[in-house]
Amino acid sequence: MVGKAGVPAAKHALIVDDSRAQRLIFARHLRDWGYLTTEAASGLEALALCRATHFDLVLSDWMMPGMNGLEFCQAFRALKNENYSYFILLTSKNDKDAVAEGLNVGADDFLNKPVSTMELRARISAGERLLDMEREVRKTLQQLQQVHDALERDLQQARKLQHALIRDRFRDYGTSHLSLLLQSSGHVGGDLVGTFRISDTKIAVYSIDVSGHGVAAAMLSARISALFAEGAQSQNIALTQDPQTGAIRACAPEQVAARMNDLMLSEMDTDTYLTLAYAELDLVTGRARIVQAGHPHPAVQRKSGKVEFVGLGGLPIGLIPQAGYTSFEVTLAPGDRLFLYSDGITECNDPDGTEFGQDRLGQMMESLAQTQGLDFLDALKWQLGKWAGKDDFSDDVSGIVFELHEYEAGNHAEHA
Repeated sequence: MVGKAGVPAAKHALIVDDSRAQRLIFARHLRDWGYLTTEAASGLEALALCRATHFDLVLSDWMMPGMNGLEFCQAFRALKNENYSYFILLTSKNDKDAVAEGLNVGADDFLNKPVSTMELRARISAGERLLDMEREVRKTLQQLQQVHDALERDLQQARKLQHALIRDRFRDYGTSHLSLLLQSSGHVGGDLVGTFRISDTKIAVYSIDVSGHGVAAAMLSARISALFAEGAQSQNIALTQDPQTGAIRACAPEQVAARMNDLMLSEMDTDTYLTLAYAELDLVTGRARIVQAGHPHPAVQRKSGKVEFVGLGGLPIGLIPQAGYTSFEVTLAPGDRLFLYSDGITECNDPDGTEFGQDRLGQMMESLAQTQGLDFLDALKWQLGKWAGKDDFSDDVSGIVFELHEYEAGNHAEHA
């Protein structure tokens, strides 16, 4: 491989011709134009060189013994090189069918023999312009890939941080236990489940679904999670201070929904809304006070396995100013459980587009009546994935299940 002395030779050309004299003539011109040159006397020899070296320009005769230029071009394009090479076929054929045949196998240009030096230079210049554009596109794609890789790393970290919002997937309260499920449809999502203590005998649980997907929904769900901070009672939107005694007490569930709605509309500059199921649970009596704000109907599963879907519907949070909300009550007996979940479960589609639905959820819960805690949630997710025909869901899937142990009623207090 040689380049003309004193001329930068960043480009590399391969000259393929069974005539040594023709190769020498083309090599001299190409070196004058700043190319390194490599020569091959046949298509097979040239193909072997191309497997080991990238050439910016390939100048090949059509008529050669063994593998002709057309066959070489086709085999050369089949190599699927990372960087593009400009391929010029030299031929005495000038009929349209021959030109079409050459283009079909991957040639970029044609030159008729005998080759004019001026025309050769002009065709190579045209090829150089195309290669320059290809390099710029490749450079841009590399930069975009770097940005994508950096974003991917950030999203992976964001996913870890979002899932860290659920510090414990399982909590045992003695008389009962709580299990949580959160799986985002992408790196990050808008679903949120959680709990905090109200008192020694009461806890609150919530299931939230922020509209939309991706980073914006995840950022809002992270901000919402701060509203239910367990370690900062003065900042918890579900707690308030008694003006008479100064003691911290829980707001009624319907008040929690109303306060969130006011906050969303007055302080959060966003078009996003959310749905909510929030429950205040008494660990001793099994009494649950629940508000439903656009969220799927909570499921109550009795010890017998029977499933009841309860709730009043309600408006989503963040849509209508001063929206009113109403709570309702259910009482859990030992062996019963309460399941709050997002619509990523009921609206999960199978490959034909059929939704999983509330009825099918009830049937699945009945089939899992003897399965408890995290095993119940994992089995539910597995069956949901079987329904969808894939492990990755098109929407966030989340849920929180509260289960009351089968203690005698008189022993509740001592286990609380």
